[in-house]
Amino acid sequence: MKKEKALEEIHTRHSLICQCALRDTATRAVWGNGNADADIVFIGEAPGKKEDQEGIPFVGSAGKFLNEMLASIALRREDIYITNTVKYRPPNNRDPLPQEKLDCRAWLIDEISLINPLLIIPLGRHALEYFLPNARISEVHGQLFETTLSDFGKRAIVPLYHPAAALYNGGLRATLKEDFLLIPKFLATLRKSA
Repeated sequence: MKKEKALEEIHTRHSLICQCALRDTATRAVWGNGNADADIVFIGEAPGKKEDQEGIPFVGSAGKFLNEMLASIALRREDIYITNTVKYRPPNNRDPLPQEKLDCRAWLIDEISLINPLLIIPLGRHALEYFLPNARISEVHGQLFETTLSDFGKRAIVPLYHPAAALYNGGLRATLKEDFLLIPKFLATLRKSA
């Protein structure tokens, strides 16, 4: 329970100090959600309309698809932690700007540091930029990378397409489902070496 309390304190503090300009147009900050002791952290790009209304990440159609894929590998939302690179909804769901991502970066760093997951799964290119800045999602999706980053330390990363992209592009849907099935194998490997 101590970790959950510490996570809540991180969210409360950053909600007060975050200088992201998006806070002026969003309804609320959308905190990360899930298990503070999770082995897997999923990181999306930014909250959408439904997330902005409810204050929980991935509750819209992309979230429903994500829940289906979690079920396909015998996981539930309670087993994982999920957050976004940007904690406020960009107007009209536009892509977050570089400065907006930078303004929310310390918040994400604190979340990752506290949870200390075995595996980080960036969903889509915006989240991927944080961990593998020169990589293209189309070339690296579904692969395990172990890297050391100045802000995040040594991390295991498996980039995946964003569920929203898969909803709009039928071809990506099958790819994302296939990539998802690799997660238990990667996790088992990481647990052995931990």
